[in-house]
Amino acid sequence: MIKKSTLERIVKEDLSDLWNVLTPKDKRTIIDNFHIQNFKKNQIIYAEKEDPENLWILLEGKVKMYKNGVGERTQILRLFRPVQYFGYRAYFAREPYVSSVAAFEQSTLGYIPMEIVESLIRNNNDLAMFFIHELSRNLGGSDTKIVNLTQKHIRGRLAEAILILRDNYGLEDDEQTLKIYMSREDLANLSNMTTSNAIRTLSGFVNEKLIVVDGRRIKIMNESQLRKIAKFG
Repeated sequence: MIKKSTLERIVKEDLSDLWNVLTPKDKRTIIDNFHIQNFKKNQIIYAEKEDPENLWILLEGKVKMYKNGVGERTQILRLFRPVQYFGYRAYFAREPYVSSVAAFEQSTLGYIPMEIVESLIRNNNDLAMFFIHELSRNLGGSDTKIVNLTQKHIRGRLAEAILILRDNYGLEDDEQTLKIYMSREDLANLSNMTTSNAIRTLSGFVNEKLIVVDGRRIKIMNESQLRKIAKFG
């Protein structure tokens, strides 16, 4: 059981952007209704068609949002990093989840019941604007992703996926190796291509000395050229 003082510190420090738009009464409500849960690697946080119940906040680890399409082919829609919020859009739309979310690695998440969040929003315009901003930013990102996945060639899509991982999760101490280790299948699912195409394209990038691949580790050797391929590929 997490001590109240520890929970309050986590909420204040990790959710500072949300915390800053809350009234003193709102803050007490959030702390009283904030829960923390740990997830193992690949464990599902919520699944498509389930009814939305909670606002989820990633505190530590990495999380993916994905959807199974034709022939059960998986498409990774979004990657979350600390501290990002998710799981609330379906609740506001009054519909079940249209995608699933799972932990990429062992992760720690916080959650607040959406009924509590809705009650706070109805009495706090700043909090309402916070979620309008979040939804609008996510919608813009989704529009860009749709265009990129449907109009870019394979090389451009994979280069962009590698750079998304770099921008989302950063680099190891060597300032070259991605801080996330992905399977070829996950890279393919993020880039909207088959696993075999992802493997061939990765090999092409290695031969061009753009990256170095060691198992699931990817080291970026020529970021500027990767960004050119991502932009014009």
